[in-house]
Amino acid sequence: MTSGRNNLYSILDAPEPQAIRPLFGFSNQQLALLSQEFSLPPYRARQLTQALYRDWAGTLEAITTLPQAVREQLRAAGYDIGRPRIAETFRSVDGTERYLIATADGQTVETVWMPEGDDGESGDGSQAGDEEAQGHHDATICVSSQIGCAVNCQFCLTAKLGIIRNLTPGEIAGQVVAVLDRHKVRIGRDRINLVFMGMGEPFLNYDAFMDAVRLLVNEVGIAESRMTVSTSGIVPGIERFAEEPVRPKLAISLNASNDIVREQVMPITRKWDIAAVMDAIRKVPLRTRERVTFEYVLLGDVNDQPEHANEVIRLVRRCGLPAKVNLIAWNPGPGIPYTMPSPNDVERFQQALVGAGIPAFLRRPRGRDIYAACGQLKRTVEA
Repeated sequence: MTSGRNNLYSILDAPEPQAIRPLFGFSNQQLALLSQEFSLPPYRARQLTQALYRDWAGTLEAITTLPQAVREQLRAAGYDIGRPRIAETFRSVDGTERYLIATADGQTVETVWMPEGDDGESGDGSQAGDEEAQGHHDATICVSSQIGCAVNCQFCLTAKLGIIRNLTPGEIAGQVVAVLDRHKVRIGRDRINLVFMGMGEPFLNYDAFMDAVRLLVNEVGIAESRMTVSTSGIVPGIERFAEEPVRPKLAISLNASNDIVREQVMPITRKWDIAAVMDAIRKVPLRTRERVTFEYVLLGDVNDQPEHANEVIRLVRRCGLPAKVNLIAWNPGPGIPYTMPSPNDVERFQQALVGAGIPAFLRRPRGRDIYAACGQLKRTVEA
């Protein structure tokens, strides 16, 4: 009889199972190259593209347009759909849903579904913004670009995770398709907005983020004008973004009216101060009627006083671009040493900006009770 010790050694010495090679994340051009590799006719790439990004097939077996022999050939080479899946769902009293999305390596990342958005697009010059102004609140998906975050904003729960790893293009776009599939959204008929404002800093995972955007635009069929990306102010990323022919709308996570306060709440200011960020965004060619969005998290007695509002007014005016300000009352989280601003301070801040001719909107908090609101994403497993 083989000893337990020998059994242990045989288990440890056994080769690891072959990792899945995900098809989800391949562009049509990449699928065409894959088809050539397998000596398949060009139309097989189009069938794969349709199955992955329009039919949202979950398994190779579901792609019935491919012959069984082709599916077996792909599977034998280690390929599978490999789309991220929803592992856990948390539902808020306001209808917001927060998902833990499982990746192939056993990690999880967070994605949020807001059935009526949070008014973040109001006044940004896009069709989505016009619809909000008319009282139509479109569903919005908040998408993550990294597991964790390296930027270390002091008011954000995600910062407590640190950076675990970047997401791949398929993992970024896959969050969107997983949620669309769950809610049976019909592309081209149902209005949907995407905000890349979840876990992570998109411009610190720039190539994968932009590849995901192109997948969502070219293959899934969501217009880039219905997407917004928020950056903490990664200047090289903003400069690259300015040269993109296809790009989402731009939002800058400002959160302070001067460098002294901003460095306290956003240490990345030590690398790129507000002036450097403003210089970079002036290089971004805006579409007709488009406005740059400045996101401003109001922290009680830190950056929410009249003098701060006056400094924001001067900053936006000096920017020299069509702009709007989204105000966000800080969403509390355990272990974060800030307080929520008073409703009076929030209203006074907003009215100061509006009175100076600067469009200013209050983003509605969505899903606070399930840690789904802005700044609360940290892979919490409790509702």
